[in-house]
Amino acid sequence: MTKVLLIDDDVELTTLLQEYLAEEGYDVATDTDGRVAIAAAAGNTVDIIVLDIMMPRMNGIEVLQRIRRLSQIPVLMLTARGDDVDRISGLNLGADDYVPKPCSPGELAARLRAILRRSHQPAAGTSIDALKAGQLMIHPAKRTAEWRGKALDLTGMEFTLLEVLARNAGQLVSKQDISKQAFGKPLTPFDRRIDVHISSVRQKLGLRDDGQPWIRSVRGQGYQLLVD
Repeated sequence: MTKVLLIDDDVELTTLLQEYLAEEGYDVATDTDGRVAIAAAAGNTVDIIVLDIMMPRMNGIEVLQRIRRLSQIPVLMLTARGDDVDRISGLNLGADDYVPKPCSPGELAARLRAILRRSHQPAAGTSIDALKAGQLMIHPAKRTAEWRGKALDLTGMEFTLLEVLARNAGQLVSKQDISKQAFGKPLTPFDRRIDVHISSVRQKLGLRDDGQPWIRSVRGQGYQLLVD
Protein backbone atom coordinates (compact mmCIF):
# COMPACT_ATOMS: atom_id res chain seq x y z
CA MET A 1 0.00 0.00 0.00
CA THR A 2 1.33 3.42 -0.97
CA LYS A 3 2.31 5.46 2.09
CA VAL A 4 1.45 9.16 2.00
CA LEU A 5 2.58 11.72 4.56
CA LEU A 6 0.40 14.84 4.68
CA ILE A 7 1.89 17.85 6.47
CA ASP A 8 -0.56 20.70 7.08
CA ASP A 9 -1.73 22.61 10.15
CA ASP A 10 -5.30 22.85 8.82
CA VAL A 11 -6.82 20.02 10.86
CA GLU A 12 -10.20 20.13 9.14
CA LEU A 13 -8.63 19.88 5.69
CA THR A 14 -6.17 17.13 6.61
CA THR A 15 -8.96 15.07 8.15
CA LEU A 16 -11.01 15.39 4.96
CA LEU A 17 -8.06 14.52 2.73
CA GLN A 18 -6.94 11.64 4.92
CA GLU A 19 -10.39 10.03 4.87
CA TYR A 20 -10.73 10.43 1.10
CA LEU A 21 -7.25 9.10 0.30
CA ALA A 22 -7.77 6.15 2.64
CA GLU A 23 -10.86 5.22 0.64
CA GLU A 24 -8.71 5.44 -2.50
CA GLY A 25 -6.38 2.82 -1.04
CA TYR A 26 -3.59 4.98 0.39
CA ASP A 27 -2.02 4.58 3.82
CA VAL A 28 -2.09 8.19 5.03
CA ALA A 29 -0.32 9.70 8.04
CA THR A 30 -0.75 13.37 8.98
CA ASP A 31 1.18 15.87 11.04
CA THR A 32 1.47 19.62 11.54
CA ASP A 33 5.26 19.76 11.89
CA GLY A 34 7.49 19.88 8.83
CA ARG A 35 10.30 18.24 10.76
CA VAL A 36 8.32 15.01 10.60
CA ALA A 37 8.54 15.16 6.80
CA ILE A 38 12.30 15.66 6.96
CA ALA A 39 12.67 12.63 9.22
CA ALA A 40 10.44 10.55 6.93
CA ALA A 41 12.51 11.50 3.90
CA ALA A 42 15.75 10.68 5.72
CA GLY A 43 14.41 7.31 6.85
CA ASN A 44 12.70 6.50 3.55
CA THR A 45 9.55 5.53 5.48
CA VAL A 46 6.93 6.95 3.08
CA ASP A 47 6.39 6.92 -0.70
CA ILE A 48 5.30 10.54 -1.19
CA ILE A 49 4.94 13.72 0.88
CA VAL A 50 2.18 16.31 0.58
CA LEU A 51 3.52 19.52 2.08
CA ASP A 52 1.74 22.79 2.83
CA ILE A 53 3.83 25.93 2.34
CA MET A 54 2.25 28.07 5.07
CA MET A 55 2.97 26.38 8.39
CA PRO A 56 4.15 27.41 11.86
CA ARG A 57 7.64 26.65 13.18
CA MET A 58 9.11 25.84 9.76
CA ASN A 59 7.50 26.79 6.46
CA GLY A 60 7.12 24.37 3.58
CA ILE A 61 9.84 25.96 1.44
CA GLU A 62 12.44 25.46 4.17
CA VAL A 63 11.21 21.91 4.77
CA LEU A 64 11.49 21.13 1.04
CA GLN A 65 15.05 22.49 0.95
CA ARG A 66 16.06 20.16 3.77
CA ILE A 67 14.27 17.19 2.21
CA ARG A 68 16.11 17.67 -1.08
CA ARG A 69 19.45 17.57 0.72
CA LEU A 70 18.52 14.07 1.90
CA SER A 71 16.26 12.47 -0.66
CA GLN A 72 14.54 12.63 -4.06
CA ILE A 73 11.27 11.37 -2.60
CA PRO A 74 8.29 12.81 -4.53
CA VAL A 75 6.88 15.98 -2.93
CA LEU A 76 3.57 17.63 -3.79
CA MET A 77 3.21 21.19 -2.49
CA LEU A 78 -0.02 22.80 -1.32
CA THR A 79 0.09 26.51 -2.16
CA ALA A 80 -2.14 29.53 -1.69
CA ARG A 81 -4.29 30.06 -4.78
CA GLY A 82 -2.78 32.68 -7.08
CA ASP A 83 0.57 32.81 -5.23
CA ASP A 84 2.93 32.28 -8.17
CA VAL A 85 6.01 33.17 -6.11
CA ASP A 86 5.52 30.22 -3.76
CA ARG A 87 4.73 27.86 -6.61
CA ILE A 88 7.83 28.80 -8.59
CA SER A 89 10.00 28.69 -5.48
CA GLY A 90 8.77 25.20 -4.69
CA LEU A 91 9.36 23.94 -8.23
CA ASN A 92 12.82 25.51 -8.34
CA LEU A 93 13.73 23.69 -5.14
CA GLY A 94 12.62 20.32 -6.49
CA ALA A 95 8.91 19.93 -5.77
CA ASP A 96 7.33 17.50 -8.24
CA ASP A 97 4.04 19.36 -8.53
CA TYR A 98 1.71 21.70 -6.66
CA VAL A 99 -1.99 22.03 -5.94
CA PRO A 100 -3.50 25.42 -5.03
CA LYS A 101 -5.65 25.59 -1.90
CA PRO A 102 -8.48 25.17 -1.34
CA CYS A 103 -8.29 21.92 -3.28
CA SER A 104 -10.72 19.08 -3.77
CA PRO A 105 -9.74 15.62 -2.51
CA GLY A 106 -10.33 14.27 -6.01
CA GLU A 107 -7.85 16.67 -7.58
CA LEU A 108 -5.23 15.88 -4.94
CA ALA A 109 -5.68 12.13 -5.48
CA ALA A 110 -5.31 12.58 -9.26
CA ARG A 111 -2.09 14.59 -8.83
CA LEU A 112 -0.70 11.97 -6.45
CA ARG A 113 -1.40 9.17 -8.93
CA ALA A 114 0.27 11.14 -11.73
CA ILE A 115 3.41 11.85 -9.68
CA LEU A 116 3.72 8.26 -8.49
CA ARG A 117 3.24 6.98 -12.03
CA ARG A 118 5.99 9.27 -13.33
CA SER A 119 8.27 8.29 -10.47
CA HIS A 120 8.17 4.60 -11.33
CA GLN A 121 7.70 4.44 -15.08
CA PRO A 122 9.42 5.78 -18.21
CA ALA A 123 7.68 8.44 -20.27
CA ALA A 124 4.61 7.25 -22.16
CA GLY A 125 5.26 5.34 -25.37
CA THR A 126 8.98 4.83 -24.77
CA SER A 127 11.18 1.75 -24.42
CA ILE A 128 13.07 0.89 -21.25
CA ASP A 129 16.42 0.37 -22.99
CA ALA A 130 19.33 2.62 -22.07
CA LEU A 131 19.41 5.76 -24.18
CA LYS A 132 22.54 7.70 -25.16
CA ALA A 133 22.38 11.28 -26.41
CA GLY A 134 25.82 12.83 -26.72
CA GLN A 135 27.37 12.87 -23.26
CA LEU A 136 24.05 12.00 -21.63
CA MET A 137 23.08 8.44 -20.68
CA ILE A 138 19.49 7.72 -19.64
CA HIS A 139 18.36 4.52 -17.89
CA PRO A 140 14.53 4.59 -18.09
CA ALA A 141 13.94 1.35 -16.15
CA LYS A 142 15.97 2.61 -13.18
CA ARG A 143 15.01 6.26 -13.78
CA THR A 144 18.62 7.36 -13.44
CA ALA A 145 20.79 9.50 -15.68
CA GLU A 146 24.52 10.11 -16.14
CA TRP A 147 26.12 13.23 -17.55
CA ARG A 148 29.74 13.07 -18.68
CA GLY A 149 30.11 9.80 -16.79
CA LYS A 150 28.76 11.12 -13.49
CA ALA A 151 25.35 10.49 -11.94
CA LEU A 152 22.84 13.33 -12.28
CA ASP A 153 20.83 14.23 -9.19
CA LEU A 154 17.34 14.74 -10.65
CA THR A 155 13.85 14.98 -9.22
CA GLY A 156 11.18 12.73 -10.73
CA MET A 157 9.78 15.47 -12.96
CA GLU A 158 13.25 16.64 -14.03
CA PHE A 159 14.12 13.10 -15.11
CA THR A 160 10.91 12.73 -17.10
CA LEU A 161 11.45 15.99 -18.97
CA LEU A 162 15.11 15.24 -19.68
CA GLU A 163 14.17 11.79 -20.97
CA VAL A 164 11.72 13.33 -23.45
CA LEU A 165 14.37 15.76 -24.71
CA ALA A 166 16.96 12.98 -24.93
CA ARG A 167 14.65 10.86 -27.06
CA ASN A 168 14.36 13.85 -29.39
CA ALA A 169 17.99 14.95 -29.06
CA GLY A 170 19.01 17.62 -31.54
CA GLN A 171 15.39 18.39 -32.41
CA LEU A 172 13.25 21.28 -31.25
CA VAL A 173 10.38 19.90 -29.16
CA SER A 174 7.38 22.13 -28.50
CA LYS A 175 6.22 22.56 -24.92
CA GLN A 176 2.88 21.12 -25.97
CA ASP A 177 4.60 17.94 -27.21
CA ILE A 178 6.78 17.78 -24.10
CA SER A 179 3.66 17.91 -21.91
CA LYS A 180 1.92 15.20 -23.92
CA GLN A 181 4.95 12.88 -23.98
CA ALA A 182 5.96 13.43 -20.36
CA PHE A 183 2.60 13.70 -18.65
CA GLY A 184 0.11 12.35 -21.16
CA LYS A 185 -1.94 15.54 -21.26
CA PRO A 186 -2.00 18.89 -23.12
CA LEU A 187 -0.26 21.91 -21.66
CA THR A 188 -2.69 24.32 -20.05
CA PRO A 189 -2.44 28.12 -20.47
CA PHE A 190 -0.08 29.95 -18.08
CA ASP A 191 1.38 26.65 -16.77
CA ARG A 192 5.09 27.29 -16.18
CA ARG A 193 6.04 23.98 -14.61
CA ILE A 194 7.95 22.78 -17.66
CA ASP A 195 9.92 26.04 -17.89
CA VAL A 196 10.87 25.97 -14.22
CA HIS A 197 12.00 22.34 -14.24
CA ILE A 198 13.93 22.72 -17.50
CA SER A 199 15.73 25.70 -15.96
CA SER A 200 16.79 23.48 -13.05
CA VAL A 201 18.01 20.73 -15.38
CA ARG A 202 20.02 23.31 -17.34
CA GLN A 203 21.86 24.33 -14.19
CA LYS A 204 22.72 20.71 -13.43
CA LEU A 205 24.11 20.12 -16.93
CA GLY A 206 26.21 23.29 -16.85
CA LEU A 207 27.33 25.25 -19.91
CA ARG A 208 28.86 24.28 -23.24
CA ASP A 209 32.35 25.42 -24.24
CA ASP A 210 30.75 28.36 -26.04
CA GLY A 211 29.07 29.48 -22.80
CA GLN A 212 25.58 28.48 -23.95
CA PRO A 213 23.31 26.01 -22.11
CA TRP A 214 22.99 22.42 -23.33
CA ILE A 215 19.22 22.84 -23.49
CA ARG A 216 18.39 25.57 -25.98
CA SER A 217 15.11 27.43 -25.69
CA VAL A 218 13.22 29.03 -28.55
CA ARG A 219 10.81 31.65 -27.23
CA GLY A 220 7.21 30.68 -27.80
CA GLN A 221 8.17 27.33 -29.35
CA GLY A 222 9.97 24.88 -27.13
CA TYR A 223 13.29 23.30 -26.14
CA GLN A 224 16.13 21.44 -27.83
CA LEU A 225 18.78 19.22 -26.21
CA LEU A 226 22.08 19.86 -27.98
CA VAL A 227 24.34 16.83 -28.41
CA ASP A 228 27.59 18.30 -29.75
